[in-house]
Amino acid sequence: MKALTRETLNWPLMHNNITREDLNCLIKFLEQDDPILTQSNNVREFEHQWSKWLGVKHSVFVHSGSAANLVTMAALRQLKGEGEVIVPTLTWVSDIASVLHAGLKPVFVDINPRTLGMDINQVLDKVNDNTRAVFLTHVLGYNGLNQHLLDELAKRNIPLIEDCCEAHGATYKGRRVGSMGWASNFSFYYAHHLSTVEGGMVCTNDDELHEAIRIYRSHGMVREAASQTTKDHYTNKHPDLNPDFIFAYPAYNVRGTELNAVIGLNQIKRLDNNNATRTRNLKLFLSKLNPTKYQTDFAVEGSSNYAFTLILRSPDNVLSERVERTLRELKVEFRRGTAGGGNQLRQPYARQRFGEEYKNYPFTNHVHFYGWYIGNYPDLKPEKINQLCTILNTL
Repeated sequence: MKALTRETLNWPLMHNNITREDLNCLIKFLEQDDPILTQSNNVREFEHQWSKWLGVKHSVFVHSGSAANLVTMAALRQLKGEGEVIVPTLTWVSDIASVLHAGLKPVFVDINPRTLGMDINQVLDKVNDNTRAVFLTHVLGYNGLNQHLLDELAKRNIPLIEDCCEAHGATYKGRRVGSMGWASNFSFYYAHHLSTVEGGMVCTNDDELHEAIRIYRSHGMVREAASQTTKDHYTNKHPDLNPDFIFAYPAYNVRGTELNAVIGLNQIKRLDNNNATRTRNLKLFLSKLNPTKYQTDFAVEGSSNYAFTLILRSPDNVLSERVERTLRELKVEFRRGTAGGGNQLRQPYARQRFGEEYKNYPFTNHVHFYGWYIGNYPDLKPEKINQLCTILNTL
């Protein structure tokens, strides 16, 4: 094959996700006389618009998807008590870290190769009386739910928490993922479907959880509660305290700002159209790959793609090295291991706690060594997708 130059494709993980229009909206906001920059009206409006778009009662804006994980797990421990949380081995670090920070015990399962999400049968096998929640990740925009899981968790009264940080707009049976669990978490980091540069959201239909999340978001202060009943309860119970400074929980400060919310409010207008383009891009990419070399049979129905999945059909160290070398020569940015760098149990923080348990998850380990993701974004040209697939198929 003819030698390739680094400039051939020039394909970053993300491109132009904060547009000039977004920046102009921000400039217009800043040109007001004495604009409020900390959490205020725009944050509340963004929460309202996001709840309307997702189809839930409540949304709480925080400064990152990881912060969304953190306060959700803290609230789970507060409301449901100590116990276990079933988590995936292929996910972002903050999912598992948030469980540990909350003093809960993570219980791991392998993945379903077609969704990269949790193996549902393993999840249900590990559910027990000590299970406080199932924390499911919709990896790279693939829907990770099925009806058997939803029915069994409802039957056993076990909360489902959805990590939708890479899955804005993905659906299951016509409903957006993030609207079916007890709670859901979203990230608005720069590379995601919708970006506020940094930001995240916790979403729920549960009023009690909504109150707890609002309080956990802001130092544990009761004055942040949405309900006057909640405020009155603490005020009456603690007459020795200033009602403006009653701290119900040992919490955090993870508030977002007006600046982030202004960008989010502008981005949400084009989110659905951008998601449709991302999904078309994914389907084109998978249709052009050689299915004998690369996995192409992902469960794309309902997906809202975050990044292209490039996974070898079978373990092959020689082909793996060729793929990585070629992507570097083509100047195509990639991440090995897909979501979060592969098997989280191989990471130092997990090895210290769980030893060699990482060996027990063969599908996750395959992706760890023989899987990558490549950037997908609305202005990515089909010609570039075709060109890359043609080259990959020759390796």
